[in-house]
Amino acid sequence: MALENRKTENFSEWYLEVVKKAELMDYSPVQGCMIIRPRAYFVWEKIQGFLNQKFAEDGVQNAYFPLFIPQSFLEKEAEHFRGFSPEVAWVTMGGNEALGEKLALRPTSETVMYDAYSRWVSSHRDLPLKINQWCNIIRWDTKALKPFLRTREFLWQEGHTVHATREEADVEVRTVLNSYKAVCEELLAMPVVQGLKSEAEKFPGAEYTTAVETLMPDGKALQAGTSHQLGQNFAKIFGVEFKTADGGKKLAWQTSWGASTRLIGGMVMLHSDDKGLVLPPKVAPLQVVFVPIYKTEEDRGLTLKACSRVAKKLSCSWLVDDSDRTPGWKFNEWELKGVPVRVEIGLKDLAKQSVTIARRDTGEKEEVTEEKAHQFIAKLLEKIQENLFNKAKKFLDENTREVQKFAEFKRVIEEEKGFIKAGWCGNAQCEEAVKEETGATIRVIPFEEDETPRKCVYCDRPAKNAPLFARSY
Repeated sequence: MALENRKTENFSEWYLEVVKKAELMDYSPVQGCMIIRPRAYFVWEKIQGFLNQKFAEDGVQNAYFPLFIPQSFLEKEAEHFRGFSPEVAWVTMGGNEALGEKLALRPTSETVMYDAYSRWVSSHRDLPLKINQWCNIIRWDTKALKPFLRTREFLWQEGHTVHATREEADVEVRTVLNSYKAVCEELLAMPVVQGLKSEAEKFPGAEYTTAVETLMPDGKALQAGTSHQLGQNFAKIFGVEFKTADGGKKLAWQTSWGASTRLIGGMVMLHSDDKGLVLPPKVAPLQVVFVPIYKTEEDRGLTLKACSRVAKKLSCSWLVDDSDRTPGWKFNEWELKGVPVRVEIGLKDLAKQSVTIARRDTGEKEEVTEEKAHQFIAKLLEKIQENLFNKAKKFLDENTREVQKFAEFKRVIEEEKGFIKAGWCGNAQCEEAVKEETGATIRVIPFEEDETPRKCVYCDRPAKNAPLFARSY
């Protein structure tokens, strides 16, 4: 079961091996699609639970809209349609009959949801309207496909809200973005940077797009969630308007936002190692595994009783591995699957009424008395969660570098990778030139900017801001 690839030597193959051998996914008969196995779906359900609580606090309700979207709906918003049309999968037949109008398999749901919103919103009393749906998305991507990070079918949530004013919509954009930051950092131990997307990178049809971005161990950025201010563009096209308190009529302001199962892929890449998967305890299906160590049947009974004594005091998920495998095989198996804590109990431990506790993130072991084991494990799970975040934050900080000259930019993106902070004049031509010559794009323009005067890294004119550039997934 050992991994054949090393994280620092062949990152891409190492990742594919981890997600497969750790039983997070399997391949589908349809190219570009995958099976999400129970251990990964458990993580997705934890993400759902965390975000559902955040959404509920914001007054968002969950609903579900159809998978099929009429072609005419997508074509109503030209910029939006251009942005998605290369990746749309179409249904042209219903049984043996040709359809009168092609149906898109949901690449995103703005159009079908806003058609409904035009019927549901008529008065200022109907606002704000805040709806989220958890669903699957189909995008016939032709880029490099990778489990969880880029597949032709994936799971996500997409929220769509309607507001009476621009100011209310702006607040909603940032509220949701903060929820994405929280789920990444508090649940997945994955530090992120918040900011604005450039015009070239924003969502098609939006006034502006905000995002949370994180950095993977191979130096590439990963977009972990986006939140868009849609302005009144879609409201005008789909007739989402409301009567004001004074009897007038106004177009609504709208937002949309989403995060997907790529969060799972980012978490795996960030924390795992050459032994296999490393899971933050908050999303681990199994948090503690007990491995009894014995030779005789009598010893087996004694060690199993000791496992039971400790386990029944725990308030987390646990399993006693009493299979007929060797202890070494069990250690490797549970390390591969990312169980945060392993408890070993053998004859020497029994003699001292103690247990040996190993942590997955560092490999460190400690001997603890049976009596104090449950308290020790509870604190250890918190320490592991915190350590994974701190380690990832240190990596993010150490791999964010500022440069002034384009020659240095090109050297850093090739040799060191990571985030590059550099001045930008705001000209789309400079942005495109950087992308063409280096493969790096503007990932975010951070909200928290310093006032340091800079020059554009490409044209040397005065900079308007200092985005984070990177190559990305």
